[in-house]
Amino acid sequence: MPSERRRRGIKVPPPFCIDSGAEKDICLPPARFRNAGIRQACGAADGRAFVWHNSTFVPTAMPSEQYRQASRNISNQGNIMSLQNIIETAFENRADITPTTVAPEVKEAVLETIRQLDSGKLRVAERLGVGEWKVNEWAKKAVLLSFRIQDNEVLNDGVNKYFDKVPTKFADWSEDEFKNAGFRAVPGAVARRGSFVAKNAVLMPSYVNIGAYVDEGAMVDTWATVGSCAQIGKNVHLSGGVGIGGVLEPLQAAPTIIEDNCFIGARSEIVEGAIVEEGSVISMGVFIGQSTKIFDRTTGEIYQGRVPAGSVVVSGSLPSKDGSHSLYCAVIVKRVDAQTRAKTSVNELLRGI
Repeated sequence: MPSERRRRGIKVPPPFCIDSGAEKDICLPPARFRNAGIRQACGAADGRAFVWHNSTFVPTAMPSEQYRQASRNISNQGNIMSLQNIIETAFENRADITPTTVAPEVKEAVLETIRQLDSGKLRVAERLGVGEWKVNEWAKKAVLLSFRIQDNEVLNDGVNKYFDKVPTKFADWSEDEFKNAGFRAVPGAVARRGSFVAKNAVLMPSYVNIGAYVDEGAMVDTWATVGSCAQIGKNVHLSGGVGIGGVLEPLQAAPTIIEDNCFIGARSEIVEGAIVEEGSVISMGVFIGQSTKIFDRTTGEIYQGRVPAGSVVVSGSLPSKDGSHSLYCAVIVKRVDAQTRAKTSVNELLRGI
């Protein structure tokens, strides 16, 4: 028990806590101090559970089942926190890390983080609201570390051979795994392990890089590229030849993001961490990076790094101050709300601009 561990001089780390919604938050000791006996003690006969307080188990009025659910939540939270701590520390010493020198716990933490990204349980960026995203820098660090802990090797996806550090996502998948994942991947589609593809998405012959997230109902059309850590929203259509740039460094930079219900026209490029906000339509051949001026012809405003929600955007140009030349820009020709967007085809939105 913990008191015995203390007598033997073993330091007991602080517990993980979670807001249980009851009068008292639930706290558990770290996983390695929760042996079977302690776990059994947590379910009291009178329906109460115990919380870890000042290195001692004390009873709480919380029902045991609610406690067990909270325990599972804490376990997952603790696992993520543990991974993050290991990754953050290892990244500071990344120059010394090679496939032969990497510590076993660091390698496992990196590989587990890649598995979490691959399953969609973890994302490089999490949406807080329209145009608002939180970047999990440590997940990007794990991706960068993954290139340092593995040597190049021959990879085989059943059709082609490759020589790389990162396996393809589907290399070892069975028919049941494809059915459970619930998306289509046609011949020629390549996704790297560490990318996530949600149900009802379609991958035509295309490329999805490590750390990317492709949400439900998205279409990644022929020869489109989803760069490293890019975030593709629900029901997004990436037309043929579209390029969505990858952003691994700088670490604090947001990845390139296409929010829900957007349409990106053929051969357009959205790069450098630019955000296309929800419900926008980008015409074909539009190029948007962080420095691209995005001119709203209705209001005269100029945006950079983001396309406001509901925008219909085409290529254009802006004159220089002295009028001697013009430079490329993107032009917002109109705004549409969600109802109009749902009822109107993309071709109709782009007519008569």
